[in-house]
Amino acid sequence: MPTAEALRIKQTKSRIPYESIHIMTKKESNIYPWIVVALLWVVALLNYMDRQMLSTMQSNIALDIPALNNAEAFGALMAIFLWVYGIASPFSGAVADRISRKWLIVGSLGVWSAVTFAMGYCDSFQQLMWLRGIMGISEALYIPSALSLIADYFTGKGRSLAIGLHMTGLYCGQALGGFGSLVATTWSWQSTFHWFGIIGVAYAVILIFLLHEKSGHGAASPAQTAKQPKRNSESMIQSLAVVFGMVAFWVILFFFATSSIPGWATKNWLPTLFKDNLGMSMEWAGPMATLTIAVSSFIGVMIGGPISDRWVKRNVRGRIFTSAIGLAMMIPALVLIGLAHNAWLSVLAGLFFGVGYGMFDANNMPILCQFVSSRQRAMAYGFMNSLGVIMGAITTQLLGGLADSVGLGMCFAIMGGILLVALALQLCVLRPKYDDKDQELAESASNLSAETAEA
Repeated sequence: MPTAEALRIKQTKSRIPYESIHIMTKKESNIYPWIVVALLWVVALLNYMDRQMLSTMQSNIALDIPALNNAEAFGALMAIFLWVYGIASPFSGAVADRISRKWLIVGSLGVWSAVTFAMGYCDSFQQLMWLRGIMGISEALYIPSALSLIADYFTGKGRSLAIGLHMTGLYCGQALGGFGSLVATTWSWQSTFHWFGIIGVAYAVILIFLLHEKSGHGAASPAQTAKQPKRNSESMIQSLAVVFGMVAFWVILFFFATSSIPGWATKNWLPTLFKDNLGMSMEWAGPMATLTIAVSSFIGVMIGGPISDRWVKRNVRGRIFTSAIGLAMMIPALVLIGLAHNAWLSVLAGLFFGVGYGMFDANNMPILCQFVSSRQRAMAYGFMNSLGVIMGAITTQLLGGLADSVGLGMCFAIMGGILLVALALQLCVLRPKYDDKDQELAESASNLSAETAEA
């Protein structure tokens, strides 16, 4: 019969996988996790800005590449990025769970920035298509790696706020990408691509020295590999079986995908909707729509992140409730956006939608962390990202076909009804036991060890 001291030692050893996270966090600078967020915020900005610039510079590039004057051809050019990005995302997430995310982020930024630079030399539609496809692969590597890295650095308080702040980089990149045409008109579209490509490559070099992988992740070093053989022995098939064997993950997939429908609709069609409903020129409708969503989403993150981080301390479902509040705000906002024909009401609805979307967006990865282990998080988010982008591609094309027959306004209102189903599933099904799945697994291992010792 083991002594009490031997049992205590065994229980302590069984808790190492989770508790070591906190020990290592103390060894690392308390400020460095926020430095990681700041470093990756710039990458997120470049990520969206580089992909958005092409859409705003269509008329500038068409002067040298006439094929872009054809709406169908330009639509294909924009769609190729989304389809390649969507297909590549799950694989990029699986890779990020197994190798250094630092080098994936650096490599991803370097490649898409080099592609941006090369686009300044294009003189044919085919060349643009190939480069947009390569950009889709390289950018797909970024989001799963970045969000799982931030989630690992913020194992306790601040996780929703940190991830939310990072997501604001995407909003800002989208907004700045809208000024691509202005920059291209001032200089040239070739110079615009060249300079932003150079900036991205230079920043990738800076990240080599400033960005560090979280201790204990994947195969970051031979020493870590030796200490954590189980982490690396799990095959991709086993990881897929674990993740897709959870009902909770299917629910998370559903509400993430359904929220992506209005998310992409506002990105691609809200300016047109404002122009049609409010009878204003695109010069005014475009900035009004883009800035309304970007600014309000930022506010939503700053509200939803801290609320979620505090609420989860009192109730483990606090992150889910915060996300649900965001979804609930988006539902009436979409109806009002679609049916209002008054500028003030439309802007108010857009602000309400953006705040709700920011609250929702800041909590997607933190909620995933409650159900999925750190061994599979990047892969799981890769599937979420993939489905979201594919839904965006389908929605963008579908709205184009329904705009004349049904009307964009009615389509936006219908999206609110779809979100209502997602909200109900989210509240009824998602019931985590801990704020971090690794903590639950460590607790289970501790109990099993204790039972084995007693036997």
